[in-house]
Amino acid sequence: MPELTTIGFDADDTLWHHEKYFVATKEQFVTLLSDHADASRVGQQLHDTEIANVLHYGFGVKSFTLSMVETAIAVTSGKVPAPVIASILELGRAMLVHPVDPFPGVRETLEALRPHYKLLVVTRGDLFDQERKLAASGLLGYFDEIEIVSGKTRLVYDRIFTRHGNGPGRAMMIGNSMRADVVPAIEAGAYGVHIPSEHVWSMDLDDDPRDAARFKRLESISAVVPLVTEIG
Repeated sequence: MPELTTIGFDADDTLWHHEKYFVATKEQFVTLLSDHADASRVGQQLHDTEIANVLHYGFGVKSFTLSMVETAIAVTSGKVPAPVIASILELGRAMLVHPVDPFPGVRETLEALRPHYKLLVVTRGDLFDQERKLAASGLLGYFDEIEIVSGKTRLVYDRIFTRHGNGPGRAMMIGNSMRADVVPAIEAGAYGVHIPSEHVWSMDLDDDPRDAARFKRLESISAVVPLVTEIG
């Protein structure tokens, strides 16, 4: 009996680019408010507001857009002009239609794994936006199940891998977020595979679980198949 039966993939910045659009939009936002506050103040205020608002609005573009509006109000002491608010909303709408291009090696990896394992997407964020990106990616047909969750915790992974597989002990989670994809999956009993991405949001950072036997780090998604073959 194989050790692994179920493999979960994060979506954003694991299957396709995502954070780079946030980085670019933040730069545009800072420029938009340059007549009202200096760049460092705007950037720090946006960061703090974004982190605080996760508790209220969750993850995703819509939450980020609300955080930009709130930041604009804060740094202008409530005097932000209506045209600036309109421009902020347009920045948010543009993020909701950005192209979705899978990373090199993603399609080939999924094709190789699909006949032998149950494949899942486990992602967080806005439901409509995540569904749009999955459809636009052309990858939807490779996956047996899609889980769009409000957060990724040990209990969430235990529930998902039990519902869609043979429990976390025979599962693997692959992603770019140490905090969301790797550490809680290992805590649940699964393999946690970290594939670093070019841009990483501060809330996705965490210490490496170096002493965990089921922690693995790969340079790219193309290395997943050899790893899975080695594990068995």
